Amino acid sequence: MRRRTPPPPAPLPQRDGVDPVRVRLPMGEAWATVREHLVGRLTGAGPGTIEGMFDAGLIVGADGRPVAPDAPYEPGMFVWFHRELPAEVPVPFPIEVVYRDEHIVVADKPHFLATTPRGTHVTETALARLRRELGIPALTAAHRLDRLTAGLVLFTVRPGERGAYQTLFGNRLVRKEYEAVAPYDPSLALPRTVRSRILKERGVQAAREVEGEPNAETYVELAGHRDGLGHYRLVPATGQTHQLRVHLNALGVPILGDPLYPEVTGPVPAGDFRRPLQLLARRLGFTDPVTGAEHAFVSGRALRAWTSYETWAGGD
Repeated sequence: MRRRTPPPPAPLPQRDGVDPVRVRLPMGEAWATVREHLVGRLTGAGPGTIEGMFDAGLIVGADGRPVAPDAPYEPGMFVWFHRELPAEVPVPFPIEVVYRDEHIVVADKPHFLATTPRGTHVTETALARLRRELGIPALTAAHRLDRLTAGLVLFTVRPGERGAYQTLFGNRLVRKEYEAVAPYDPSLALPRTVRSRILKERGVQAAREVEGEPNAETYVELAGHRDGLGHYRLVPATGQTHQLRVHLNALGVPILGDPLYPEVTGPVPAGDFRRPLQLLARRLGFTDPVTGAEHAFVSGRALRAWTSYETWAGGD
């Protein structure tokens, strides 16, 4: 099998902890110039935006020099540029570092903070924040945690080692444990293992269970209950999108604060940090593939609906 040639290093520095955009000109396409291709490809940039970036010398090649507006189209060529970052409402909660060595960083992420830049969340992400705060431009995420979920996330320090840590997750060699607060149903027999097939369609916010071979498995245990609320311990054996949220909803006990399950509600206004989703990635454990060390980490966060339901419900 022919091995793909890695792209050259970015000639532009990061900005606010965010990498420049890299575009490779596709093979087998016929455009007269690089500019014409980017104008046709990046239609969401707005009229005149790409032309203005070329005029200002903001689109560069592998040598770091501005690409001329009339530069001929070369299949396989790479270009870089910084996109205009959207104005973001700061997430007013700190991200705690629970462990750091020369290979990894384990962070305790707050609710509402995305793991990596995506969509409208770019600089207000765990990755961008940690790059800035720790001074590690090469930091990358080994996996993702939903923006609305709090808890432990593993980051890698050296780009060449990222694959080894990602393989841990792909091969299910990471011990993960979550906690959730949801309604208590005395008729629900627990503990149990939930298995189903979950489908997440592109462009659709909520995932759903469908017929077919199960691709998602979660062990569900009741850790305690009071005042109509249950405190659940969740151990996923797989990592499908929204898996824990889908499985608890399917059991008839949707997680408190969930805007997607059982029903998709209207978007929460920017800056509204009340009533966070009551889901927490509590524990993370694995054998380090680089050092061989045994790691076991525990989040220091608490689910507010369990410790003080009135405070959570009131949005204070």
